[in-house]
Amino acid sequence: MSGNSSRSPQPSPCCAGSPFGRRWILGGLAALGAAALAGPGRATENRSDEIRFGLTPVFLNSDLELLTRLKAYLTASVGRPVELVMRRTYQEITALLLSGYLDAAWICGYPFIQYQDRLSLVAVPVWRGQPLYQSYLIVGRESPISGVSDLRGDIHAFSDPDSNSGFLVTQALLADDGETPSTYFRKTFFTYSHRDVVRAVASGLAESGSVDGYVWEVMSEIEPDLTSKTRVVRKSEWLGFPPIACAKAVRGKPTTERIAQALLTMSDDAAGRQVLDILRLDGFTPGDDALFRGIAQKYDQVRRLG
Repeated sequence: MSGNSSRSPQPSPCCAGSPFGRRWILGGLAALGAAALAGPGRATENRSDEIRFGLTPVFLNSDLELLTRLKAYLTASVGRPVELVMRRTYQEITALLLSGYLDAAWICGYPFIQYQDRLSLVAVPVWRGQPLYQSYLIVGRESPISGVSDLRGDIHAFSDPDSNSGFLVTQALLADDGETPSTYFRKTFFTYSHRDVVRAVASGLAESGSVDGYVWEVMSEIEPDLTSKTRVVRKSEWLGFPPIACAKAVRGKPTTERIAQALLTMSDDAAGRQVLDILRLDGFTPGDDALFRGIAQKYDQVRRLG
């Protein structure tokens, strides 16, 4: 953990003119190195018939039943073997997606906006009847905090520097008053998991936290003993739900179309409905880029502050 952690979405000066920031490049090189170590030819198009589908911390941790059922459903639906590729950070999965190592991935709206010129939507989850979700600011259950203005000087937990609900939304909220996480909070740290943000606040390791509202709500159903130790003090406006995306170069390709069809028809299939039930989702919709305008506005707002 590091104190006063704050990540700007702007490219660093050494990368001016490049579509990628220095942090992304370094993270991408690490991710590509891991891909290369996976085996000869794994990071190239000259590979087996296997489809690689990436997952990030948008998932509710590595639930074995969920992963087993998702893999079985996708394999049966697309008619080809499917490998679920999991990484700890959004940055790693985004790098693998842009490199062509992954056929598609469940990412976050923040990296989708950052690299919108290189990424295309495959499908967007539908939760409680709409392809939208919120960011929550949470505190401990017994905390006297009643609003955002009371959070100044807190130890604050974020989920990931490339998370919309777990970082960008709070950055933009503070930017409204000319503040940044490093100037507003006494100390911040990243947990690299929405569930772990809840755990950090529930345990008192952090006094407050920024978390995916969908994750918090689902956790309140399956882990009520944990979420009951926290309290929501602010909910953001509704924003585009973390999407499934692919590299723009492969949108419309047969493999991508099979993945999209499998997701869009998941609610019509008995095995698919079992996956959706575990995720507490209604299904998937094609969606469109307009769903992420709110996130784009927050991204621009933080960039303007510098």
